[in-house]
Amino acid sequence: MTIKDAEEKTGLSRSNIRFYEKEKLIQPAKNNNNGYKDYSLEDVDKIKKIAYLRTLGISIDDIRSVMLQEITLYEVIKSQNARLDEQITRLKNSKKMCDMMLQSDALTFEDLNIEAYVTNVDDYWKKNRKSLRFDSAGFLSKWGSLATWRMMFLLCIVAAILSFPILPSEIPVQWNSGIAVSWVSKYFIFAYPIACILIRTVLRPILYGRLRMYTPHAEIVTEYTANCMSLAVLSAEIFSIIFLAGLINNIVIVLLIEGVIFASLLLRGLRA
Repeated sequence: MTIKDAEEKTGLSRSNIRFYEKEKLIQPAKNNNNGYKDYSLEDVDKIKKIAYLRTLGISIDDIRSVMLQEITLYEVIKSQNARLDEQITRLKNSKKMCDMMLQSDALTFEDLNIEAYVTNVDDYWKKNRKSLRFDSAGFLSKWGSLATWRMMFLLCIVAAILSFPILPSEIPVQWNSGIAVSWVSKYFIFAYPIACILIRTVLRPILYGRLRMYTPHAEIVTEYTANCMSLAVLSAEIFSIIFLAGLINNIVIVLLIEGVIFASLLLRGLRA
C-alpha cells in the first residue's frame, strides 16, 4: 500500500510515518514497478504500536531497543511507570503549594515569603533537587546537545578539508614519549569526522542501552559522554595537524586534561 493508504489505516500523519522510517523503526519495501515505498499490514501494525508507546512517553531509543529485543517491553514500561509515579508525586506537591499560594489575593514576588509555605527550607530543596538540577548544571544539557555535536563535526570536517592539501603523504596516528611511532596515509585525516558520525549514530545508542538500567540520568550522561568522545576525536585531529607543524608534541597531556575537566563537570552536574 502507498503512504497515503498507511495514513488512512493508522490515522497518523505522513510526517509521523516518515519520522519512524528515518529512525529505522519501520523499513517498508520498495515497489520495483514504480519506485515508491510499499507499506505492508505489518508496517501499519508497527506504526500504530510505535505511536501508542510514544503517547506513553517512551523514547525512540527505548522503542528501538525493544524492537531489536535488547530489552523487554515489560522492563521499559515498568521503568516508565516508575518515572510517571515520581512525576505525579511532584505535580501533586506543586499543585498543593500553588493552591496554598492562591489563597492570598495580593500575591506578589516582592512579598513572597517561602517560609510561610515551607516548614523546612533545607528539606524542601533536597526533595526538589531534580527540579533544580538543570538550573545548576544546564551546561550538561547544552554540552550534550545535538547542536554542540554538529559544531564539533563541522570543525572536524573543515579542519580535514583545509589541511589535506598541505599535509605530507603520511600523518602520525600514534605517539610514544612525544615521538610519532605510527604513520598512515594523509587520507586518514577524513577518518576523524567519520569517527564523530559513528560515535553519534552507533556508539551513543549502545551506551544509552547499557546505562539506562543503572541510572535515571542515562540520557543526559549518554549525550554528554558521546560529545566528550567527539571532542577527543577533534582534539586528536587538531593535534596531528599541529604536531606536523612542530608546535606541540604530546597529545596525552591534552586528552588527560580534557578528561579530568569533563569528568569533574559531569559529577558536579549529577550531584547538583
